Order: sequence, then structure tokens, then C-alpha cells
Amino acid sequence: MTDLPAPAASSPAARPWYVSALFAVLAVGLVLGGAWVYARVRSPFPYYGTAYTPPLPAQPFGGTDEEGRPWSFQPGGAAGGEGRTTALFFGFTHCPNICPLSLAYLEKARQALPPAQRERLDIVLVSVDPDRDTPARLKSYVEFFGDATGVRVPEPALAKVARDYGVAYQRADMKGPQDYQINHTTATYLIDASGRLRVLWDYTQLTQVDRVVRDLTHVMENPQR
Repeated sequence: MTDLPAPAASSPAARPWYVSALFAVLAVGLVLGGAWVYARVRSPFPYYGTAYTPPLPAQPFGGTDEEGRPWSFQPGGAAGGEGRTTALFFGFTHCPNICPLSLAYLEKARQALPPAQRERLDIVLVSVDPDRDTPARLKSYVEFFGDATGVRVPEPALAKVARDYGVAYQRADMKGPQDYQINHTTATYLIDASGRLRVLWDYTQLTQVDRVVRDLTHVMENPQR
């Protein structure tokens, strides 16, 4: 599973999905590496993740949360609560590795924050598999990782949200209507209390919890309008 679409499994001439995944990981590494260098040159704060320089407005969207209730995200407003910071991740509950690892490390970082900051950080998983990820399934999934919110956005609205955040996703390794994986962007987007995209972490970076916490602390103490 990667951040670039794999060839359709139905095509007889398609490469195996794991070969495409390897090429995609290498390509993503090059892109993120270049962005990392660029961010270091432009940003006065030495972020561990890739900084948005300048910060960009995060886009609002809506869906259904893990309790089956209408849920909306209005960055910098009442969506997560006034003055709240959001770590936004796109994934799915059948994900074998990257999604659970990302959520687990994000929760570790949240727990490492001082109590006052911990209470102002929301971790949000937006499902890229709305056909299988019902609110009930999302609920059991996110509860395992602590205090996170699971959001289901049906198509075609999901495609627009994905475009707004630069997220790619596509079904792959199809074995049946309910038996497939999804290749998708593996980044986590950090949105400050003013509704600005500030930092992007690739999933491989989340394992360095102390560095993630340093980025979180700086962003939470320095929102930009």
C-alpha cells in the first residue's frame, strides 16, 4: 500500500501490486526528500516533518463519524472546536500495516504532550474505503488506538476531499467485491488552531515520537492566521 495508484488488478498485463508499490515508495521518497530540503531553506523553525511554507488554508468537509452522527470539519472554527489542532490522516480499517502504525504513533505523540495541549489535539481518520468502513466498524477500529475520530465520507464527496488535500487512493489486489486492498497517500496533515496546513509527516516519520511532539508543540504554540 502506497501513496500512488497501482495498476488495475483486472488488467492481464499489469505488474504485480507489490512491484508497483516498490516503485511508488521510491518515487515518494524522492518527492518528500526534495520537499524536506525546500522546507528547511524556507522555514525559520527546523521542522522534523515537511513544512508548508507559507502555511495554506485547510479545506472544510463533512461526513459521518464513528457514532453515526453528522460530522463536519471547519478548520479554525467550530468543527473541531475553536482553537483546536488537528492531525488528519486518510486510511481504512482493512489496512494491514501503515494505517494502524500511523494511528498508534499519533496517539503516542498525543499522550506525550502536556495535558493542556493534549486536550486540544484531535486525531482524525478519514476512510478511503467508505464501501466497507461503516460507522460501527470505524468505531471499533479507532477506539483501539485511543482518542481518535473515524469519519466516513461517501463518494463522490470523498474524491473531492482527497483532491483538496492532495490525497491519491485506488483499489488494488482485487480478489472479490469485498476482498481488496487500497493504495493511498500515507501522509498525516497537521492543521493548526487557525485552520492552516502547517506540517506533513510521512508515516515513516511518525515512529520518531519525540520529533513529532516537537513539531506539534511548536505549531500549537504558534498558530498562524
